[in-house]
Amino acid sequence: MTETLFNPFAPGFTEDPYPHYRELRDLDPVQEHPLGFWLLTRHAEVTALLRAGMSAEQRNLAPHPVRDQMREAAGGEDWRSGGLSMLDRDPPDHTRLRGLVAKVFTPRAIAALESRVVELVDAALDRMAEAGRSNLVDELAFPLPFTVINEMLGMPPADEAHIRELTGTLVRSLEPLADPDLARRISAADAELAALTAEVIAWKRANPGDDLLTALIHAEENGAVLSDDELVAQVVLLYVAGHETTVNLISNGVVALLRDPGQLAALRADPELIGNAVEELLRYDSPVQSSRRITLAPFEVGGREIPPGTFVVASLASANTDERFWGADADELKLDRPNARYHVSFGAGPHHCLGAALARLEGRVAIGRLVRRFPDLALDGEVEWNGRINLRGAAKVPVRV
Repeated sequence: MTETLFNPFAPGFTEDPYPHYRELRDLDPVQEHPLGFWLLTRHAEVTALLRAGMSAEQRNLAPHPVRDQMREAAGGEDWRSGGLSMLDRDPPDHTRLRGLVAKVFTPRAIAALESRVVELVDAALDRMAEAGRSNLVDELAFPLPFTVINEMLGMPPADEAHIRELTGTLVRSLEPLADPDLARRISAADAELAALTAEVIAWKRANPGDDLLTALIHAEENGAVLSDDELVAQVVLLYVAGHETTVNLISNGVVALLRDPGQLAALRADPELIGNAVEELLRYDSPVQSSRRITLAPFEVGGREIPPGTFVVASLASANTDERFWGADADELKLDRPNARYHVSFGAGPHHCLGAALARLEGRVAIGRLVRRFPDLALDGEVEWNGRINLRGAAKVPVRV
């Protein structure tokens, strides 16, 4: 294995992958990996792939022994609700599914949540103030988006710890590498979440409410509605993506600020900076580290040609720190960075994250109110990372207030 070969299992990678990404950008930015995928690490190539309208459907992959082995281990089915979520579909299905979900997941609906988000954040901060010391992830970063998406969908009370375990397993389907045992656990978690969601949908049909799930059940466009299986797939996607990503934005963002007292002081001195600060925190340590596409035709990028039927990983985190785009200070946190919003943390092109506005709202309220409420906020021990390659984030952020 050469030093420049992408190796997310190298010691220290999940704690800090950015030096490895820098090396890949410099030495092998369009890498053909021996495990059967290609990796793009520069901003120009990443954005070109995301905007090129590549496929998201696994059926378009050319045969490969590693992928086929994992697929067999997972029972021969596509992960994530049979591949029916809009994340896993191409046009025209993707266009139809996204259009139906977008009819109810509107900017107005998101904006209306702000007062509730403030209420939830302030309650968490009260608990933190009373305790004096706490794990930011357990007290604020995870419960906030988890509660918001539950309430938004109108989900009934559930075993939070078990749901968290299931979703934590399911999101590992987004990892660039996995083993057959993990594939089986992903498939089992997906099946259980789908079954639980189907039960909730059946109950909601009989007991409609003023919530996103009821609206999705009745969403229609040009006579088209979501089938039962499609509805389950979209709800599972919204449910999982609604909290498993934003937890990283809040926790990673706070860690970045606490490790840079100058930028933290700048935010406290100018609270109006919080909007751009969230964009810079999204750039600086991306909550989702990579995205993936499948080529349908030969794709020329970075002076190389990727053949059709190829699994291509676009490193969002690497693109977000590419000095060729951001300049010599790309690896520095600058909350007033004028072009911070050009990050690719929400992807780009047809699959740009539908929940970006909700994540921005939760990040702005949580981080902004946290740093203003506690002028003496500080780390109270070592940060522990969750060990994931893609949805990389802090599992434990001990703080004192």
